[in-house]
Amino acid sequence: MAKDMTLLWGSGSPPCWRVQIMLEEKQLQGYNQKLLAFEKMEHKSQEVLDMNPRGQLPAFKCGNHILNESSAACLFLENQYKSQGNKLIPDSPDAQALMYQRMFEAVTLVEKMVDLVAYNFRVPEEERHDSAVQRNKEALTAELKLWEGYLNKTDCCLAGKEFTLADALIFPIIAFMFHCGLSSERYPALAKYYTSLMDRPSIKATWPPYWKSTSGLDMLKTV
Repeated sequence: MAKDMTLLWGSGSPPCWRVQIMLEEKQLQGYNQKLLAFEKMEHKSQEVLDMNPRGQLPAFKCGNHILNESSAACLFLENQYKSQGNKLIPDSPDAQALMYQRMFEAVTLVEKMVDLVAYNFRVPEEERHDSAVQRNKEALTAELKLWEGYLNKTDCCLAGKEFTLADALIFPIIAFMFHCGLSSERYPALAKYYTSLMDRPSIKATWPPYWKSTSGLDMLKTV
């Protein structure tokens, strides 16, 4: 079953990590995988382009199906292997609605984070403005406060007591932000969520390798 799957991935990439967590949750260990180095531009190799013409990771193939969008891959795996591993879509309409809402809200969270973190990479030095950095910082802060409020109203996970697809998709984003210096004191609910899931088997088994050997970054320490 898992032998028909191939994952090309990069360490520390939240989209890649999502798919890895899902494969663990669905007990699909033993798939073909290859760790590629972003710094060596290996994500632009022909091997990746053959699966993902955009030259991005993850590049994921399940049988004859190619699913390079991480959210699509996670939804596909849950629906194809419903009876295997952990069930990640709740039966309750209330919990299911909340799960889907949080899953798709994550798009905005990522956008706000990338606007701030990637500003210096995207904008030439002579075109950068402190006002733009401040504006991006304020937008991310407002978004994070929303998520603080969400987590203050739930029981551990994003859609209630149980780990769901929403957590598989969003935990890697939260973890990446703490790795980038997000303050646990300013965001205690997010910090509690992060620390409570760190030892979940699927997360622990797929923890980004380079995070284990390198110190965190400080790009979000002032947010």
